[in-house]
Amino acid sequence: MGDKKKRPRGEPRGRFFLIEARKTGEPRVGQGEVSMGGNRKKGISANARNPSRMECIFENDTMKIATWNVNSIRIRVEAAVAWLKEANPDVVCLQELKCQDDQFPREPFEALGYNCAVHGQKTYNGVAILSRRPLEDITPRLPGDDSDEHARYIEAVVPGDKGTLRVASIYLPNGNPIGTEKFTYKLAWLERLTKRAKTLLEDEEPVALMGDFNVIPQPEDCYDPKAWMKDALFQPESRAALRKIEYLGYTDAFRACDAQPNQYTFWDYQAGAWQKDHGIRIDHILLSPQAADRLKRCAIDKQVRGREKPSDHVPIWCELEI
Repeated sequence: MGDKKKRPRGEPRGRFFLIEARKTGEPRVGQGEVSMGGNRKKGISANARNPSRMECIFENDTMKIATWNVNSIRIRVEAAVAWLKEANPDVVCLQELKCQDDQFPREPFEALGYNCAVHGQKTYNGVAILSRRPLEDITPRLPGDDSDEHARYIEAVVPGDKGTLRVASIYLPNGNPIGTEKFTYKLAWLERLTKRAKTLLEDEEPVALMGDFNVIPQPEDCYDPKAWMKDALFQPESRAALRKIEYLGYTDAFRACDAQPNQYTFWDYQAGAWQKDHGIRIDHILLSPQAADRLKRCAIDKQVRGREKPSDHVPIWCELEI
């Protein structure tokens, strides 16, 4: 687009990168640094302990991608591993890790053949991308505010059999209570995300923005709209900001495949929300036109919420011909 110079595929932004495992069976580890509010710390290392499985994945021309707010990964390791074995996704975006990079329990996921790119934070937030394919061009932090130290965004390029897919793991601010600096921060973060989403469209390549957006798009995406009228997740400004991203050309993958109302990804731990099916849909997969054209199906794994020690969110996934 215009005279914009493209960065060679795989070249790291800043000083953060990951190098995938060699298929000879010997892991090769890459690491860099992530700037966190002026303090530099070691970035993410990764390896793949099952390179033979990685080769098998490359024989499949369909890529299954998923997103899941695990609400503390160290508590949810067993549940996450069980779901990964069951669902068998190629790429998974995780949110609300609630741990620093070196505390992330990467071993169980590497044992399943996943490379791990993690952008963590102590106690709060934290995002990650797990992939059975190599991860390239890894970028932590959402551009637009160097003072923002929250670990809420990481993106990477994943090669497929019919091209590449850029994926972003997103944990958007909650924004409550409205009328405070928290809601102002939420809207400013959404504006930054909109600018990034627009920039990513310039390369005219498949993109998937995935994660916990903390936005209820429509009244049919919650059990009782009146109960959410004063919540930041359902404010007109929040919903308009999400629509603004869609108006750029992004497609809500789930709604492209399922128009039924009352399909949820989150049920609060309080007041028997799960038992009463008092849920909301706030976890989304937004696809660029090039990715939406390759969409085969999309679904929510609701059953995960009813298992032992569940997150209050459930995974949502889609399959792309990439």
